[in-house]
Amino acid sequence: MVKLNKIFKRLRGKRILILGFGREGRSSLAFIQKFLPHASVGIADKNADAFKNLVVNTENPIATYSGEDYYKAVDYYDIVLKTPGISLKDKDVDLSKITSQTDLFLEEFHKQIIGVTGTKGKSTTSTLIYHLLKESGRDAFLAGNIGIPIFDIIEKINEKSIIVFELSAHQLQFIRRSPHIGILLNVFEEHLDHFGTFEAYRDAKFNIIRKMDERDWAVTNDEFCYRASQLMLHSLNYQYYDFDVQWDELPLKGAHNCLNVKAALCAIQAFGIPVAEVIPHLYTFTPLEHRQELVGTFNGVTFYNDSISTIPQAAIAAIQTVPGVKFLLLGGFDREIDYRPLISYLTQHPVEHVLYTGRAGNRMHQMLCEAGYKCDTDLFNNLEEAFDIIRKKAIKGDVVLLSPAAASYDQYKNFEERGSKFKEFARKF
Repeated sequence: MVKLNKIFKRLRGKRILILGFGREGRSSLAFIQKFLPHASVGIADKNADAFKNLVVNTENPIATYSGEDYYKAVDYYDIVLKTPGISLKDKDVDLSKITSQTDLFLEEFHKQIIGVTGTKGKSTTSTLIYHLLKESGRDAFLAGNIGIPIFDIIEKINEKSIIVFELSAHQLQFIRRSPHIGILLNVFEEHLDHFGTFEAYRDAKFNIIRKMDERDWAVTNDEFCYRASQLMLHSLNYQYYDFDVQWDELPLKGAHNCLNVKAALCAIQAFGIPVAEVIPHLYTFTPLEHRQELVGTFNGVTFYNDSISTIPQAAIAAIQTVPGVKFLLLGGFDREIDYRPLISYLTQHPVEHVLYTGRAGNRMHQMLCEAGYKCDTDLFNNLEEAFDIIRKKAIKGDVVLLSPAAASYDQYKNFEERGSKFKEFARKF
């Protein structure tokens, strides 16, 4: 295992608070208990149930804080390991104390990291880079926002390892160092409930390249290449790169995925790996679940699951990519994002049947009505109702697309649960 000098220097001798006790919070506690067993540790989470299965050493008890004012525990500690899901918007806390797994890991392993962020495409691009590196014989690891806390791989890596680090805006908000290779795919309006404003969200995303030096590489697009040049960074604009790729043969479909592939190849090139070595492995990549995923054809009707779609731009990309959409399922949890791009697209490229749900769906429906949308629309309260509507109206050859353009939290734990439920109903159609 590599040395962890910089991480230990930041944590040793400090009173440490873990803020948020989900998957990453538990990972942080396990790390501290293993490597800094005598550290003074507290855990704060709004939900007291988070501590139900907490196992502690009676010789070194852990203080826990819960309830509406859980975040005030920050006052009692020297350093705070904040987990991504915790928003400090409108919270009166000392931000100088805030760090995270992401912040500590970037500082320690900066030179070995390819970081990937973007409102959409980051999971696909991260997983693709990892696939290309592994299949070409590199010692590579994938972690971060993909669902693997970065501290969970820390004992497996060595000095030659390449870490592909998927990074959300939440993870990037409080960092002191950018990755050696930083991919910024795009920034659209999202997560306003966490950040308060689009400007704050975009600013957090930009941290993936803001804290680079002259030895690092920014891989981005027209929107951010100019800002990268203002910072005097080495940069590659993936939009204008061309590679010897048989695009029609790729498992990843759609213009947006072509950009993701180009960004992945640019990052690998910037890391010093010949692109020609990895291109053959593009054709063996398996696309991720819930992303324009073909569920199958049942009773003559074809279903696509694009539950990852939580913004209008994602829904537009899905409609453009999936052939012959006749039924479009929209809506869910409302984050108050701007739906005008989707409304404008649908009025110009109407879908025959639009089904909507939740506050976000109601808002989209109202906007469609105000825009004079003439096609068939139906309200559904849950997916069972949606499939009842589809069953009554669909004919053989129709295509049904779930691409909600909204978060899932009004009915589901996450977009994966929503997508899995959709697939379950589709297979019973």
